[in-house]
This record gives sequence, C-alpha cells and structure tokens, in this order.
Amino acid sequence: MSPTYRQPGVVLTDRRFSVPLDHEDPAGERIELFARECVAAARQDAELPWLVYLQGGPGFGAHRFSGKQAWLGRALRDYRVLLLDQRGTGASTPANRQTLPLRGGPREQAAYLGHFRADAIVRDCEAVRREVTGGAPWTVLGQSFGGFCATHYLSTAPEGLATALITGGLPTLDGHADDVYRAAYPRMERKSLAHYARYPQDAERARRVAEYAAEHEPVLNGGYRFTVEAFQSLGILLGTGDGSHRLHYLLEDAFVRTASGHELSDSFQEQAQALLSYAGHPLYALLHEACYAQGGRATAWSAERVRGEFPAFDAGKSLAGGEPVLFTGEAVQRWMFDCDPALRPLRETADLLAERADWAPLYDAERLAANEVPVAAAVYHDDLYVDTADSLRTARTIGGLRTWVTDEYEHDGLRASGDRVLDRLLGLVRGEI
Repeated sequence: MSPTYRQPGVVLTDRRFSVPLDHEDPAGERIELFARECVAAARQDAELPWLVYLQGGPGFGAHRFSGKQAWLGRALRDYRVLLLDQRGTGASTPANRQTLPLRGGPREQAAYLGHFRADAIVRDCEAVRREVTGGAPWTVLGQSFGGFCATHYLSTAPEGLATALITGGLPTLDGHADDVYRAAYPRMERKSLAHYARYPQDAERARRVAEYAAEHEPVLNGGYRFTVEAFQSLGILLGTGDGSHRLHYLLEDAFVRTASGHELSDSFQEQAQALLSYAGHPLYALLHEACYAQGGRATAWSAERVRGEFPAFDAGKSLAGGEPVLFTGEAVQRWMFDCDPALRPLRETADLLAERADWAPLYDAERLAANEVPVAAAVYHDDLYVDTADSLRTARTIGGLRTWVTDEYEHDGLRASGDRVLDRLLGLVRGEI
C-alpha cells in the first residue's frame, strides 16, 4: 500500500514505479521512480484529470511543497497532481558520487548516465501515465529543463498529452551548446551590470572578495575550493526574482576581522558553500551541457571554452584594470569538478560525457509544426538561463502554441508568482484569454 498523509488542504500519496533503465531494452535492468500524488482535501474522492509536473534542472527532484504553496494550490483546483522525481533525482534511484561507483569505473558510469536525458524522462512519463491514468492523456507542466522535456514529449509522444504548459523552458531545437553560451554570456554581463547599478557599493565589495580568492584560494568550511571563478559563479542568483538582493546581502557580510586580519566570514562561507555545492544535485553538473547535445558534436566543455571569447569575464584583467568583476550564471565548467568535493570523484566521468558525440536528436521540427496538442508557454523577456530569442523561434515552430512574453518575472516566475503564471497559461490553452 502506498502511504497517504495530509498537509493543510492537501492529501498526499507517495508512489513508486519500476521502469527500464534503457527503454530500448525493456527486459533489462530496471530503476525506481518516486512520485508524490497531490489532491485537494475537499476533492480527494473526485474524478479529476491528471497534471504531471516536471522540475527544472536537469538533476533536481520535484519541489517539496508544504500545503498549497506557490502554483500547486492553483493546480489542485482543477487537477490531481503528480510531482515526479525524474530518474536519478530526489527519492528515485539515485545517481551521485556515492552510488555511481556501483556501476564500475568512469566509462561504465558515463554509459549509465547516457540514459538520463529528456528522451528517457519522457519515456518514463509514458510508462507511469499508463499505470496512473489507465491510458488517458494528461497535462504536463514543465519548468525550465522540464519545458525541454515537454517539448521532447510533443516531438515524440503527443498522444500522451491532453495539454502542455511550459514556463521558462522552450529550448533551441537545433543549436549546439556553443551557440547557447555565446548567447548567454552577454546576458550574464547585462545582469551583472544591472546588479551594480542597483547596488553600487557591491562593485567594491565584489572586488575585495575576488582579490581575496585570487590571493588565498581558500577552502570553505564545507570543503569547497573557493577560486575567483567559483566566486563569479555565484551570479547564478541573478536569474531569479530576488537573486540580486540575495547576492547583495551575501556580499555585505563577506568579511570579518580576525587576529590574523580580514578573512571570509563563517556566515559568507556557509551561504557560499550551499550555493556552490552540487552535493544535492550532481546530475545538474554532469548532464547540463548534455541536455543541449545532438547533431553529432561533442559539447567538449562548451561553457568554459566559449567563456574565452568574452574577455570581460577575465577577473584578473578586471581587477588589474579597475573594471567591475562580472558574475557568471548557469554555466557548468570543468573546474567545478576540481573545486567541489561532491564532484571530484566524478571528474573522469564528466570528461567522458563531454567528449561524447553520438547523442540522439531530441526534437522533431516537422512533428512540432504539425502539433495539435493545446500548448501555452511563458517566456521571460530577459531570462538569464534560457535564451529568449531561441524560445521565441521554437514557439513559432510549434503548431498552435500560445506564448505569453513577460518581463514581470525572472526564470523562477512559476514559483515566485503564486498562482498567476499557471493561471495565465491555463487561460491561454482554454481560450479564455
């Protein structure tokens, strides 16, 4: 029996599913998926359509809500919701530095992780859907990378979908990872300069931290090697609605005076370690560039290579020339596997994934153009994580898709807006707007 329990206004049921590791080999090894079923307490026994939520990432389990937080309350007015921990994440069969050695060495680990992209996740969804709904199509809500998965769903199994809702997650259909990062670094620069315009005092604070990291390359209390590049990568905060403010408060508490002089404060170290560590989501680091990989080309550490084309991100030159130190955003780079103790054992595995060139195509533009599934997508006007121009090109390709372009929210608009983003998308697909 699946355990059922309650939170305010919600009845929850934990569910587990067995799926093939390789859907092309259904008789082979199997892995477990975890999902949490949610239904409004007042409608526990009602016949309701299903909505499956696909979290952003890759590599994050579905959000753990308390009651009807954020968008969930709006969804529960109309749906029975399934919060799916995508393969390798959350309470599903884990894939991390502790478990991957069970597969063997780096080559065996890399081969195993080749089954953890959007194509496998969608086939998982189809296996789960048949068990959960009895074969009826369901609605998918895809946030960020979850939107990439939803786009793949529309490309390969649209018969499983009643509706598709996408937030901050319309991917490039054919762009290489290099193209993604060539578009991303100018956005990172804009977001950095906008932060300094909001908080001018932070330019000097950031310089002090960068100078300290360059001189001392300290190891944070949690074991993370804090290089200048690691400091710059804290700019990932700038892609969220409150991220600039969080970065400001982090910088204002960066140093403490000690008997040995000024050092990074324990408070700063604790917060920085939490932001930088991939211990809770290692698949994000291992497969982030692979989620763009197709077309017979290796990613070859794209973000790190392309960064060299943008000299403004060279912190050493910025410090020497009195220029502001720019932050980087959603960019996984090879040095992270040297700095992060949760990633160091997986460095060779990551190199093999970066070298792989035989990734299968993820999207079918012709099938997307012929789409008949009702689809709506929220596109954030200057999204740090997903290029707006790519999203709009893809939106024009998908038949019948209705787009809401907004600058009211950053990439986390689905969570930050309460029920507004989801309500708007539902209105679009239902023809109410």
